[in-house]
This record gives sequence, C-alpha cells and structure tokens, in this order.
Amino acid sequence: MPNIPNPFTDAWKFLIGAADEHVALGGWGYVLAALYLALLVGSILIAIRNWREDPAQRSGTHLSTWFVRVMIGSMWFQGMLWKLPLPASGGLKFWTEQMSTRAAFEFHREFVTGILLPNLHLFGPLVFLAEFTFAVSMILGFGVRLVGVLAVLFVLHLWLGIYRPAEPAEWPWSYVFLAMLMFLFSVYAAGRSLGLDAWLRRHVPAVRDGTGLWGRLLKMAG
Repeated sequence: MPNIPNPFTDAWKFLIGAADEHVALGGWGYVLAALYLALLVGSILIAIRNWREDPAQRSGTHLSTWFVRVMIGSMWFQGMLWKLPLPASGGLKFWTEQMSTRAAFEFHREFVTGILLPNLHLFGPLVFLAEFTFAVSMILGFGVRLVGVLAVLFVLHLWLGIYRPAEPAEWPWSYVFLAMLMFLFSVYAAGRSLGLDAWLRRHVPAVRDGTGLWGRLLKMAG
C-alpha cells in the first residue's frame, strides 16, 4: 500500500527533519529540525518553571493559551522553511509574483512590481527573519504583545496581496483568522501564560516595574 500522509506521520517527519521542507535543504534541514526541538524543549522548561513558581499560572486557561501559542509558533517555523535557501527561494519568488497581479489595491500591486520583485534578494532575508522572529516569540512566549502586532501587519499584507481569485487559489479567510489570532495573543499578552514574558516580570525587577530603557521596552513588548 502507498505511504499515505496523515497528521501523525507528518508531525513525526517534521520533528526528525524528514519533512519535504527539510529534505529540500539538505544537511541544513537537520540543523533547523534541531533548532525547532531546542525551542520546543525551552518552551516546555519555561512553562514548567512558571507552573512551579507561580500558583496563578496553574490553570487550564494558561495551559491552553500556552499550547495554542506554541502550535502557532510551530506553524510560523514551518512556514519559514520554504523561504530558504536565501536570499530568495523559488516559493517566495512565485508568491511575490502572484501579488503583482492579485493584490486587492492598485498601489499594492505597484509596490510589489516596482519595489519588492526587483529587490527580492534584499527582502527575502527580511521575510525569513520576520517569520523566524514570530516563531521564536510564540514558542518561547517572549515579547508576544509587540511581536503579535507586527505579525498582524505581516499577515494583512499577505491577505491583501493575494486577495484576487486565481490558481492556485487560497481562502482569504485563513489569513483573516490568523491575523485575528495574533491580535488576540497581543491583546491578552499570551506570553504571560507560562511564557518567558511571565518569568521576566516575576524575576527581573526592571521589567516588572518598567524602569530603565530595557525594562520599559521589555515590559511594553511582553
């Protein structure tokens, strides 16, 4: 019988670096798989530390928020992989070209055609770094309020960029749902649910009290 993929086999391949995205990158695929596992283990350890130290964190609400946040961070990590190899992968080039004709507004199409496509070798690494930042923030629960806002803007760009029907078709509401979820992570400061943001507020007085430049920045971000 053919090896028919399912969510369990796909998840296992992703964890061991055997997914299509990893295989396409050669040896770097294993490096990125190890990086993801390190982030995942780090997130679990941070969650355990919060759970043990702060009774207020021991609730189904915080645990559920942590789980969903980590899953969305994993989605960003997986999406980041097809932006490789740098400076601009074939997949990134294809979908950016789609924006040049499918964007909802003329000024957006002109921006893609005149600015993004001719300079994709510069923007490609920025897109990769943006999605890597979203992944790390969500998985570790670090700076979630600020990063969530940036992710909303990023997703809205994608939503409006491939808004017009075409082949391959995409369901616009999928981007709206993702933007709303990132918005809620930001509004409810999801990093304070068993995340690094909660740990920093409890252990670093400058962050808790918002004193000093870095203290104010980290308090605002998380």
